[in-house]
Amino acid sequence: MAAPKKGRRPSGAKGRPGRALALILIAMVALTGGMFAAGAFTPRLGIDLAGGTSITLTAKNEPGKKNAINKTNMNTAVGIIDRRVNGLGVSEAEVQTQGDKNIIVNIPRGTNEKQAREQVGTTAQLYFRPVLTVGAPTATPKPTPSPSSGDKANGGEKKTDGADKAASSATPSAGATTQGRAVTEALKADKAPSPKATTPGDAQPPGAAAPTPPPAPGASIPPELKKKYETLDCRTKAGRAKAAEGADPKAPTVACGTKGDKKFILGPMEIQGTEVSGAKAVLDQERGAGWIVTLDFTSGGAKKFADVTGRIAQQTPNQFAIVLDGEVVSDPQVSSSIPGGNAEISGGFTQQSAEDLANVLSYGALPLSFDESSVTTVSAALGGEQLQAGLIAGAIGLALVVLYLVVYYRGLAFVALLSLLVSAILTYTIMTLLGPGIGFALNLPAVCGAIVAIGITADSFIVYFERIRDEIREGRTLRPAVERAWPRARRTVLVADFVSFLAAAVLFAATVGKVQGFAFTLGLTTVLDVVVVFLFTKPLMTILARGKFFGSGHPWSGLDPKRLGAKPPLRRSRRTASPTDHPKEA
Repeated sequence: MAAPKKGRRPSGAKGRPGRALALILIAMVALTGGMFAAGAFTPRLGIDLAGGTSITLTAKNEPGKKNAINKTNMNTAVGIIDRRVNGLGVSEAEVQTQGDKNIIVNIPRGTNEKQAREQVGTTAQLYFRPVLTVGAPTATPKPTPSPSSGDKANGGEKKTDGADKAASSATPSAGATTQGRAVTEALKADKAPSPKATTPGDAQPPGAAAPTPPPAPGASIPPELKKKYETLDCRTKAGRAKAAEGADPKAPTVACGTKGDKKFILGPMEIQGTEVSGAKAVLDQERGAGWIVTLDFTSGGAKKFADVTGRIAQQTPNQFAIVLDGEVVSDPQVSSSIPGGNAEISGGFTQQSAEDLANVLSYGALPLSFDESSVTTVSAALGGEQLQAGLIAGAIGLALVVLYLVVYYRGLAFVALLSLLVSAILTYTIMTLLGPGIGFALNLPAVCGAIVAIGITADSFIVYFERIRDEIREGRTLRPAVERAWPRARRTVLVADFVSFLAAAVLFAATVGKVQGFAFTLGLTTVLDVVVVFLFTKPLMTILARGKFFGSGHPWSGLDPKRLGAKPPLRRSRRTASPTDHPKEA
C-alpha cells in the first residue's frame, strides 16, 4: 500500500503568521529608533498649522532669453533665495520648487513679512571685491609680537604690515590656486600664454632683499575689522551668516566662502554684478583645460575690470572675490590686466560647478525673473486653532468607526482596532522622519488626507471580515473560512487601494500648493493600508482562528454561525450520504 503523499506545507501568513507579525514589529521598532536618532519626535508642521509666511514665486519668460525656465536655473534660484531667507536669521525656512515654474518660500513665524518679501523678491547683491586677506576658516589665535623695526612704525607703516599679513595669510590657501583656478585673458589665452604679473622683486639680483610687495587697495584695515576676522569661524552656519550681515559695499568687510572652507578680509566693492553682461560654462577641448567659465562685461564694466585686474595683479594677494549676498563664491587669482571686457575662469571645474558659477555671474543673482503670485500670512494662534480643529475632526471620525465596528463586528472590532493602531504608528513615525529627511511639512490638507485614510483602512478590514462571514454562512468552520476568504478579499483590497493610490498620484502631479499635502498623505496611507492588511490583519486572524473564543464561534466573537444564519456544516452532509450511494460488496 502506497504511503499517502505529504501535503505541501503552507507558506506565507497562512503557514507562518508569526513571521509576518515579527516583521511588522521590527519595522515599527526601527522607525521609532530612527525618530530618536534624528531627534525628531513630532511631525514638522506647515505654515498653516505652525504660523508664518508663505510666498509663491512664479518664473516668467523675458524677451531675448529663450528656454530660460529650466531645471538648472530653477535650482540656482532656489539656492540663492534659500541663502537669502536664512540670512534673515530664521530657522527651518523652506524653499523648494513646485512644478516647472513655481518656487514656494515658507518662513516660520517670528519673521517680518515685509522684510521677507523684500528679501525673496529683489535681485541678489553680486559684487567684485579685492582680497586683502585670506586664511583658514577657523578663529585665529592672537599672534605674539616680535621686536623689529616695524614695532616703531607709524600709522602709514601699518599699511605695509597689513599687506604683509595679507601675504602670509594667503600663503596656505593661495586663494584660488589651491582649487586650481586662475583668471586669464579669454581671447588671447588661446593663442599665447598670458604675461606674468611683474613685481619689483623680479628684477633683483640673487641674494638681494626683495622689496615689500605693493599693498592691496584699502590695505589699511581697521583694528575692529582685524579683530572680527581673527574671531570669525566660517565653519558654522551662524558664523557665515554673521560675516555677511550688514556688509557695506563701499567699505572693507569680512566674508566667508560658501562652503565654509575659507575666510576673507575684502576691500571695497570695485565692480557690481549688474556690469556683467553674460557668462557661460564651456568645455575647453582645444586646450584640454576642462570646464571653464567665460564672462563678458558691459562697456563700462570692461574698463573697470581692466583697471581693477591691473592693480590686483601687482598686489599680494593677487586675488579678487566674487561675492554673492555676502559670501565668496569664487576667489580667482589675477596675473595681469585683462582688457577687452572678456575673461575666463578656469581650472578644477566640473560641469555642474561651472554652470552654477556661470549662472551666478550671468544673471547677477537670480537666473530668472519672478512674479509674486501669492503671499499668505498665518498667525500662530490661527495655526494652533486649525490644528486643534483637525485633530478633533480626526478623533470624531475615529470614534464613529470604532462604534460601528464594536456594534456590528463585536470581537472582530478588536482585530480592526489593533490594525488601525499599527497603521497609525507607521504613519506617524514615517511622517515625523520625512520632516528632516525630505522637508515634508504636515499642513491642514495633509491632516484631512489622514482623516480620510481612517475610513479607507477600516474598509479593507470590513471587506476581509465579510468574506470570512460569507464562508461561515456556507457551512465552513472558522479556520478554513479564514484561509478561503483571503484570496477573494485580497483581490478586492488591492484593486480598491490601487484606485485610491492612482487618484492620489494624479492629484499630486496635477496640482500645486497645499493640495499636494492631501494627495501625498492619502497616497502614503493607502500604501500602508496594504502593508498592514497583508502583514498584520491576515496573520492575526490566522492565529486567532486557532483559539477557542473565535474558533468556537462565541456569540461575542462576531463570527457566531447561528447569528450569521449558517447552513449545516459541509463535512456533516458528506458523512450522512445515502447507503445506496456506496457500491455493493461482491
